[in-house]
Amino acid sequence: MKKIVLLGASGSIGLQSIDVIKKHKEKFEIVAFSVGKNIKICKELITTLGCKTVCVYSKDDKEILEKEFVDVDFYYGDDGLISLTNIVEYDLLINALVGFVGLMPTINAIRNKKDVALANKETLVVAGSIVNEELKKNNCKLFPIDSEHSAILQCLQGNKLSQVKKIIITASGGSFRNLSRNELKDVTIEQALNHPNWLMGEKITIDSATMMNKGFEVIEAHYLFNINYENIEVVLHEESVIHSMVEYIDGAIMAQIGSADMRVPIQYALSYPERLNFKSDFSISDIGQLNFRKIDFERFPLLKLAFEVGKKKGNLPAVLNAANEVANLAFREGKISFLDIETLVFKAVENADYYKDVTLEKLLQTDKETRIYVNSLIEGEN
Repeated sequence: MKKIVLLGASGSIGLQSIDVIKKHKEKFEIVAFSVGKNIKICKELITTLGCKTVCVYSKDDKEILEKEFVDVDFYYGDDGLISLTNIVEYDLLINALVGFVGLMPTINAIRNKKDVALANKETLVVAGSIVNEELKKNNCKLFPIDSEHSAILQCLQGNKLSQVKKIIITASGGSFRNLSRNELKDVTIEQALNHPNWLMGEKITIDSATMMNKGFEVIEAHYLFNINYENIEVVLHEESVIHSMVEYIDGAIMAQIGSADMRVPIQYALSYPERLNFKSDFSISDIGQLNFRKIDFERFPLLKLAFEVGKKKGNLPAVLNAANEVANLAFREGKISFLDIETLVFKAVENADYYKDVTLEKLLQTDKETRIYVNSLIEGEN
């Protein structure tokens, strides 16, 4: 029985993780979880999962829940997330948090010598080298939950990394993949959230539309698989059937194919290196055809920026992430236009003080300063 701490239980990945775990009760057990502001789901999960350790968003939520569930230990906020990685006995942390908030719980779990199943992109984008150092120091493993990185991991099985020519990350192109730059000027929040293939949370759906999400995946892949940026390619693949590929030095290309269902990579991260039964209606004969297109970096400038920032390393990936988080939220709140997201992210990166050598403390400071700067730009426009 693998005991699991689940962070971000009420989000899309969190709920799908719970679904996978419920289908394999003999193998997995959730012993603690965190939720955001969705107290209704929190109450349901306490009842159905039977957890005695829970983290919520605010102190007010904690105090309300304590009156109803007197036998449950409640924590709250960022410190509460850290507490969950410290106080219970567990084998694996599932980090399904969205945003920079997921970084410290990941590092803390690793320092406690726990393996991590990671859906929180920001952890590796911001602090990939530090995370890898901690993994090595504490003899821990990190399993990717992203469908793209899960696909790459599967395509690498039984082969030598030294014989890889490049990895090929597929991209659906998001909600606006067939629109020109000019047509993006007046797109709405509702249109941006209407992803053609995947059911995801709001933040990541907007990131998919800007292709910032794919840029983050490029940086993640660099750290996950120790591969140079020159050996990472992104291709447009609208069907989202091939989740990523690995090309070897002899020209052979391995591809992982399957349905656009996040429960598949989640389950593989939990059971690795074993495979468990999964009921799927996916049939490759129903697909008809698969299409691929080269990426137009002029159409998707944030993806190009991610490659550039990733190569420079230092604190710039932290700037990229923080600026995007603030701009993404501002768009969802109706404060800026869709294309303003790009403008703000570029300004933040271009005007940032660059540090090549970074510590965790410097990255935390960079994140804070970038958020202040981008919010000042937004306030100046409104």
